[in-house]
Amino acid sequence: MATAVAAGGVFAFRDTRWEPDPQLEASPAVRVPQPAPLVLDNGSFQLRLGWACPDPEVLAEPLLCFRSLVARSRGARGGAGVETQVGNDLGSPEPLRWLLRSPFDRNVPVQMELQELLFDHGFQRLGVSSQGCVDHPVVVTEAVCTPLYSRQMMSELLFECYQVPKVSYGVDSLYSFYHNKRQGWPCSGLIVSSGYQCTHILPVLDGRLDAKNCRRINLGGCQAAMYLQRLLQLKYPGHLAAISLGRVEEILHEHSYVAEDYREEMAKWRSPEYYEENVHKMQLPFSSKLLGSTLTSEEKQERRQQQLRRLQELNARRREEKLQLDQERLDRLLYVQELLEDGQMEQFHKALVELNMDSAEELQSYIHKLSMAIEQTKHRILQAEVSVEVDVVDSKPETPDLDPLGSEQSMDDVESMNEFEPLFAEEQPEAEKPVTTVQPVFNLAEYHQLFIGTERIRVPEIIFQPSLIGEEQAGLAETMQFVLDRYPKEQQQKLVQNVFLTGGNVMYPGMKARIQKELLEMRPFQSSFQVHLASNPVLDTWYGARDWALEYMNREEGWITRKDYEEKGGEYLKEHSASNIYVPIRLPKQAPRTAEASASSKVLGPAPNNASEQT
Repeated sequence: MATAVAAGGVFAFRDTRWEPDPQLEASPAVRVPQPAPLVLDNGSFQLRLGWACPDPEVLAEPLLCFRSLVARSRGARGGAGVETQVGNDLGSPEPLRWLLRSPFDRNVPVQMELQELLFDHGFQRLGVSSQGCVDHPVVVTEAVCTPLYSRQMMSELLFECYQVPKVSYGVDSLYSFYHNKRQGWPCSGLIVSSGYQCTHILPVLDGRLDAKNCRRINLGGCQAAMYLQRLLQLKYPGHLAAISLGRVEEILHEHSYVAEDYREEMAKWRSPEYYEENVHKMQLPFSSKLLGSTLTSEEKQERRQQQLRRLQELNARRREEKLQLDQERLDRLLYVQELLEDGQMEQFHKALVELNMDSAEELQSYIHKLSMAIEQTKHRILQAEVSVEVDVVDSKPETPDLDPLGSEQSMDDVESMNEFEPLFAEEQPEAEKPVTTVQPVFNLAEYHQLFIGTERIRVPEIIFQPSLIGEEQAGLAETMQFVLDRYPKEQQQKLVQNVFLTGGNVMYPGMKARIQKELLEMRPFQSSFQVHLASNPVLDTWYGARDWALEYMNREEGWITRKDYEEKGGEYLKEHSASNIYVPIRLPKQAPRTAEASASSKVLGPAPNNASEQT
């Protein structure tokens, strides 16, 4: 999480642009002797794709990683259709921030149309060569206790749209847990998974997830980034636009840390010496041209001459455009006049109606005025070409020759010159003295620096104290205590012997020490516990899913086939060691149709008799 420090202890923003995803070609080993499974870590922050292939030629790591974002323009460019950009093809998300859409609500995919765009992009760039389908088994990660409706839509997308042969669903944090399982690790543990949108507490007993006692905190990296952005924008109101979400995420990922004791750490920041030693200064981009004018009189003269030349070129271009338009209109009017001279009265009157004129005299008058205007424009263009260069030092430059009749073009020239009036102010004799450099009243570079002090620990602290941002929910330590209290003491001891931290939001320095301190406070005196951090909290989910796919590639356990999907519905789940618990939908039993038919016949039977009696 460290970055290179510039001179003077100032950190520069990288502002890196996302590189477009390459177009990969799948190795023949992923199809022979049998199609290799595709592993999709479908996270709310990133989508990671790769192959689970035992062949050493195929890399055992995600081949594509891109943000789970889609931007759709409204097709305003030249009347083109809707333009869609996915993932890293966005380049920089800041200009498109208001167009970005995600298929996720919290950490659950709900917008399957956007999810399909993400899958299309990933399959295409990964080099899936199937025609009209994806004929590879697919392993997809999902959140713990995913709603059945979300899984049903995901299965429908994979089976109906991509025609996959079989699918397996697994919990992201459980895949990471089993990937990091070492020799001597117990099969039980308490998983703390903190991602982009949510934080989960998952108890695992004897190798199986206890879904009834799982708990979720609706806080993650997204809420931390928005909180930090709000703090900095309130602290530096002059840099609202410069404090973008991308730069805030860079500060959060590389300059924040978790305090082992929050109150004690905040007390340290009150010391000026501690503040100076630990504050991080982030340098915003700025232009040194704002430091003040250091131009000499000769440079100013040259600058004014350039402005005058530009103005003259602009006026000349306007005159030429006006001359061309007037000439085209005059040719049209002369053509109509020729119709009159040739005696073609019917066509002549039609042309007059199109020109919105009433008589030949009006046509003749308009031709005369337009001819005069064209001659005057040609005369002004000729004068501008042979005019002597205006002296901008000793006197105010004269405006171009104005039309003595006060034509519209001449007034435009006067207005254009008036706009540049401050540039052509008369030079006073004193101005010929050497101009001294204007020194700024403050350091512009320091003005564009963000001082990141207590924000470094205040922002990650919201996971432990959600009340800092006004959230009425328990923090991480309280939720862990609540989950442990639901078990007997023997099972509590089994769980705390393997507290496992995973997810991108646990990568703050000091997170493991903070969890150890919280456990030390909540556990009984002289009791033991162990805290483990995932070897790669971000990618271990994908690695764990790949390990599972290689182990169960030729088994039926955990795989949902197309036959299972058609018979048992899209929400169906085959359980395995890293999956959710399947709880089928229980619908109320309906009465048999025979009973309904007999009941309806009893009701409808006497009706004809009653009708006959009435008649």
